[in-house]
Amino acid sequence: MNRPRVEITWEPEADRDLGLPAYATEGAAGADLRANLPDRGTVTLAPGARALIPTGLRLALPEGYEAQIRPRSGLALKHGLTLPNAPGTIDADYRGPLGVIVMNAGSETVRLSHGDRVAQMVIAPVVQAHFAEVAALDATPRGSGGFGSTGRR
Repeated sequence: MNRPRVEITWEPEADRDLGLPAYATEGAAGADLRANLPDRGTVTLAPGARALIPTGLRLALPEGYEAQIRPRSGLALKHGLTLPNAPGTIDADYRGPLGVIVMNAGSETVRLSHGDRVAQMVIAPVVQAHFAEVAALDATPRGSGGFGSTGRR
């Protein structure tokens, strides 16, 4: 298997003992991202609240790839924790700090601690399109039907 090389550096104040993103199992699509909080502290999210959780990382993706930041299903089910912009996209030319926007969509307060796995990162190829203006679009059986027009099943 040909794996793209993702280069990673640490923020100066980051806790490097947390390690680099890692796949939890051999077949995992997403690598876990951990909260790398200042002073190894905690973040408390009331219902409906959002926060930017630092990972302490910066990355360089190869040209033609993106990193998709996605919620962790266990946190979503058990605590209502999600990512309001899911999936978040990290572009190949971005070199700033990698943060995760989390939101408490649940009914109880959620506490995140330093080192907690807060999201997963999927590395995916990107295709950039060529956009061309035309006089008319070709017809299809579906036509302009959208938002539920194909039925419930």
